[in-house]
Amino acid sequence: MNFSGFLRLSTPRFSRSLATVTHTPRLAPQRHDWTRQEIQKIYDSPLLDLVFRASSIHRQNHDPSKIQLCTLMNIKTGGCSEDCSYCSQSSRYSTPTKASRLLDIEPVIEAARKAKENGSTRFCMGAAWRDLAGRKRGFERILQMVREVRGMGMEVCTTLGMLSPEQAKQLKEAGLTAYNHNLDTSREFYPQVITTRSYDERLGTISAVRDAGISVCSGGILGLGESDADRIGLIQEVANMPEHPESFPVNALVPIPGTPLEGNERVAHHTLLRTIATARVVLPGTIIRLAAGRNTLSESEQAMCFMAGANAVFTGEQMLTTPCSPWDEDKAMMGRWGLEGMQSFEQASVARKEGAALGPQTTRTVSKPQAESS
Repeated sequence: MNFSGFLRLSTPRFSRSLATVTHTPRLAPQRHDWTRQEIQKIYDSPLLDLVFRASSIHRQNHDPSKIQLCTLMNIKTGGCSEDCSYCSQSSRYSTPTKASRLLDIEPVIEAARKAKENGSTRFCMGAAWRDLAGRKRGFERILQMVREVRGMGMEVCTTLGMLSPEQAKQLKEAGLTAYNHNLDTSREFYPQVITTRSYDERLGTISAVRDAGISVCSGGILGLGESDADRIGLIQEVANMPEHPESFPVNALVPIPGTPLEGNERVAHHTLLRTIATARVVLPGTIIRLAAGRNTLSESEQAMCFMAGANAVFTGEQMLTTPCSPWDEDKAMMGRWGLEGMQSFEQASVARKEGAALGPQTTRTVSKPQAESS
């Protein structure tokens, strides 16, 4: 029997055609009543199941082809009076980091221009201070830095220690987009890491920033000696804030000689991955920032973090006191994985706080199989 005619009639031919998928930025619904038990259950689920769940939630709330590129500059190094046990900028420890004065405006603006030319759309400035008390002239200089970087069309972020409500208001008026103030770890473990500033003082600064209409950037550091329960406690703390932080940095400790934590082991990749994926499930609309320690990850390890919901990185010459993956390497990696950089103010919740329109829809072209019968 000749089946050739039958096969021609019954077998569909598959060809690949282009379909356009429009991704409209939207504010994700937020829960503010997460229990430790609920988050623990998510964190403890089988790792591949957890990554799949997080990836699905990520795609519902973000364009998975977009990564926010940020550059961080230390505008005032060392000499800090705090005793953060991981930090080389503390004046209490003998480390390779030497104290310096607050930089002048022009070198900071030049660094921001260079970052923008290399594709970064958020420029972050950090000063090693406990707070701004007695620093009126320095604060005025920083306000001018914020105005000028914002005038370049970039998102602007600062981390300057504790803020008062009035200082937060001044930063907002100068054009500040976001303020970074990490909680670092759980409330329970925090006293083993820092004694010179309380957990509630950190929360007070975050409240002042949020009340001023500035986007909150607050996350933690893995590898401090904390337990899984502490990582879960950190996520619960930020998830149950009145608003989820617009950005949640996940840092992997880079042990620095001279600090109390210089002998800590590198955090396991699966721990980093679990933390990112759990944060993505609990904080669906938040930018999850793969921060310090990323340069120690292989490209495939970074790709898994992106799959699990990370969608921002620091890129450039260095972070505050630790190495950073350079722009050229990051752009090449993103090209291999089909990723592209976000535009400034593309995140819906940030755009809302800026009072800006969300702008035109982002259109992605994807291919899918389509059956054609003849």
